[in-house]
Amino acid sequence: MPNVEIHRRLGERDISAIVELVKAAEAVDHHKALEDHAWIDLVQGGRKGVLGLVAKSHSSQAILGYAQISKGSCNSWAIEYVIHPKSRSNQEVGRELLRCALQEIRRQGGGHIHAWVAKPSQESDELCRSVGLTKGRDLYQLRRSLPIERELQTESIVTRPFVIGQDEERWLQLNNDAFSWHPEQGDWDLATLLNREEQDWFDPDGFLLHEIDGNLAAFCWTKIHSDIEPAIGEIYVVAVDPKLRGLHLGKAICLAGLNYLADKGIHTAMLYVEATNTPANKLYEHLGFSIDHIDRAYVADLEPAQER
Repeated sequence: MPNVEIHRRLGERDISAIVELVKAAEAVDHHKALEDHAWIDLVQGGRKGVLGLVAKSHSSQAILGYAQISKGSCNSWAIEYVIHPKSRSNQEVGRELLRCALQEIRRQGGGHIHAWVAKPSQESDELCRSVGLTKGRDLYQLRRSLPIERELQTESIVTRPFVIGQDEERWLQLNNDAFSWHPEQGDWDLATLLNREEQDWFDPDGFLLHEIDGNLAAFCWTKIHSDIEPAIGEIYVVAVDPKLRGLHLGKAICLAGLNYLADKGIHTAMLYVEATNTPANKLYEHLGFSIDHIDRAYVADLEPAQER
């Protein structure tokens, strides 16, 4: 059984080793091992409510796996984990990581758990079931080629780029209103947004805002994955003011983002959408997107640990 260490802040040596672990996993899996928020928390130091768990070999102290837990709103918790490809034949590494993560969450008061796995398999189903997690939300990654066909260009709106230092507060208000139901996207604060602005990939020119009578009505935040060859463009976040639904702004703002990516020379676009979000999936299907793969959340509701 591996030794699992819990860290509120990781040292430089461990961060370097985890970066190598992530690279090894991504080379085999052909997808990101950690989502943006988890990666930022890892390399920049954990924000409040974030813990890293490192599984090490007893004999060599080599890092076999890494898990990260982060606390969200309404007593919800997210878990992400990555196991070194050479250690995956022994499910004890993943089981011990998840067991320790769940134990720590219980110690901190319990709550609702989401443990995300990209491209879930029978092995991930079995591993999560073994620690008491069950299948929950499925998230589709959709893709389509660019540019957009002329016959789909039926909606057009005027947009402008996001202005750093000016648009943060009202963007946060619209984002949190539009995603009030969403466990990850619906509770952003200024610190979260400023962290994104500091990332190498952040480009305010690709963060498109649409206004009506001076009020923010819709936005399409794009991201270019230039670390992939060839580069892929993503609709990172897109939303319409809930009070303005029915005006067909969703299609128009998506087209604005996709056209921006095409003008940048990007030939493939991607986005993530909840499998159960029927209206959004219908829109994206109409825009020519299809499923590339599924990410799955394994869930549980944990009671607080009993004090002794």
